[in-house]
Amino acid sequence: MDAPRDPTQAPEAMERVQEEIARTFGIHRLRPMQREAIEANLAGRDLLLVLPTGGGKSLCYQAPALVRDGLTVVVSPLISLMKDQVDGLLQNGVAAGMLTSAQEPGQLRAVHEDLEAGRLDLLFVSPERLMSNGFLAHLERLGLAALAIDEAHCISHWGHDFRPEFRQLGELKRRNPSLPIHAFTATATARVREDILGELGLVDPLVLVGDCDRPNLVYRVQPRREIARQVLEVVERHSGRAGIVYCISRKEVERLASELSAKGVRAAPYHAGLAPELRRRTQERFLDEEIDVVCATVAFGMGIDRTDVRFVVHAALPKGIEQYGQETGRAGRDGLTSECVLFYSGKDYHSWKSLMERGHDEARANGVAVDDEILSSSIDRLGAMMSYTTKLVCRHRQLVEYFGQEWTRPEGLGDEVQGCGACDVCLGEIQVLEDSLVIAQKILSCVVRCEQRYGAYHIASVLRGASTAGIRQAGHDKLSTHGLLADHSMAEVRGYIDQLIGLDHLRVAGDRYPVLYLSQTGVEVMRAEREIELLAVPRAKRERSRSTPAAAELDPADEPLFEVLRTLRRDLARERAVPPYLIFNDRTLVQMAAEKPTDPDAFLALRGVGEKKAADLGPAFLGAIADFLGAAQTPATP
Repeated sequence: MDAPRDPTQAPEAMERVQEEIARTFGIHRLRPMQREAIEANLAGRDLLLVLPTGGGKSLCYQAPALVRDGLTVVVSPLISLMKDQVDGLLQNGVAAGMLTSAQEPGQLRAVHEDLEAGRLDLLFVSPERLMSNGFLAHLERLGLAALAIDEAHCISHWGHDFRPEFRQLGELKRRNPSLPIHAFTATATARVREDILGELGLVDPLVLVGDCDRPNLVYRVQPRREIARQVLEVVERHSGRAGIVYCISRKEVERLASELSAKGVRAAPYHAGLAPELRRRTQERFLDEEIDVVCATVAFGMGIDRTDVRFVVHAALPKGIEQYGQETGRAGRDGLTSECVLFYSGKDYHSWKSLMERGHDEARANGVAVDDEILSSSIDRLGAMMSYTTKLVCRHRQLVEYFGQEWTRPEGLGDEVQGCGACDVCLGEIQVLEDSLVIAQKILSCVVRCEQRYGAYHIASVLRGASTAGIRQAGHDKLSTHGLLADHSMAEVRGYIDQLIGLDHLRVAGDRYPVLYLSQTGVEVMRAEREIELLAVPRAKRERSRSTPAAAELDPADEPLFEVLRTLRRDLARERAVPPYLIFNDRTLVQMAAEKPTDPDAFLALRGVGEKKAADLGPAFLGAIADFLGAAQTPATP
């Protein structure tokens, strides 16, 4: 079928696409903006679509490929991301393949044969392979109909994950001006969107920017203290469920993974310093539900489409809100409630800033062309991230407004729910200290009386009235500020210092031996010329002790059946050598447990159940449900 040029003149094409979506994927209703994106795709119009992680971007290039003549090529930055999508498509009966450096010669040969014979609807490749000598022209001879670019923010200098190889894709329009190009990303500010459009040379593109809010995610921010204990508390709230813990350093990754394992958590480390085979095996074990928690650097996650990740923890401040949004977006992709907790310290900002500036200076010293504006932009993004941790404003609102959108309260929240009802601020878990100014003045005065030559631990010890050899030797036990905060714990005082650093009233100098000094605004606070609010952050509430996907979505009476179905899913996945979520995601299992279908038609009506899965998997799941219901109705033997 030739793609119509005007989506408004294509009702038959759109009707056919919706039939294919229902038949293949078991999806009976499109989400916001999916219809417009698919119509533009069918019309051969260039497109930029920005939807949050889990918002259904991939359907917007997969679905048109099912009804359109010719080949759709998808450019993806990671082999794991390609494999995950191809495996999922094959499970649904879609003719898809990929060409990667990780495949065996026989696998590559089979894909090339399918490609030559016209048996593929979708082909996944890297930008390097697509732009390799003669490959694009070869695809055009084989009937290339459209090109989709996933993770399109990688093409932008102003994005958080710039990849130079993506810049090559700017040649596509120059080589073939009539080739429809569709760009997709989950995180893009207005500046990044403009850069994507310009670099790709999109012609009269349809630009769709969806609501970036993720109402099913519960955001919490806490000062970092005993990080292993703090992380364990989060893990225990989701016992037996999937989670990711992001760390800055490889050393921290190893330490946290080891300490969690010692507490009986099925955890493993993941970072670039590990052998490739070990990293691959860890990723596979996580996808196959053999381990529950991965402690990782940011090297982990972009290629992970596991839909039932119930929590994401950041053990330190990310470099920017774009990174934070993408990494937390890996939680709750199935739409069920999930938790995102960020532990931070005031020194995180200065550590990142120092690393950025040092890397910039070293590159320049080595003769590499550097752009001071890019460094400035990176520091600005870091500052916005630090501001997010210290503002007493709804977390959802802050994230939405950062991306230039207006936050709206989710529908269905009762009057008794404050704000978003899904962050520590709106849940009332954060309190402002009534004597914020006085406490801040005591801390700032102590830094000055210590001649702005000491670090946070020393200052906190003086304020708490400690009498260590170092304090006595410096004469700081005689200072007027000695013992002024003796009624506060060390954790509290360090927390107040971190907040002052985060608010830029205190600054940190030096890498090996960091010392505190006052900024101009810090001087103003000390003189009571500027208002300030310090926050007392209690431990996050353990509102969810059950290990269900989310207490709000699953009736307690349905939990036993849900666990039966979850076990069956895991067994079937192991037999087929695919991740369990590719069988069915948690949302489908929750619906299955609630509705308890007993015949094929009712099973096929479930969201996420297409015709192939209904025929292939339906008998096993219907049998499990029937056995469960039969056992429940059988009276116990006296």
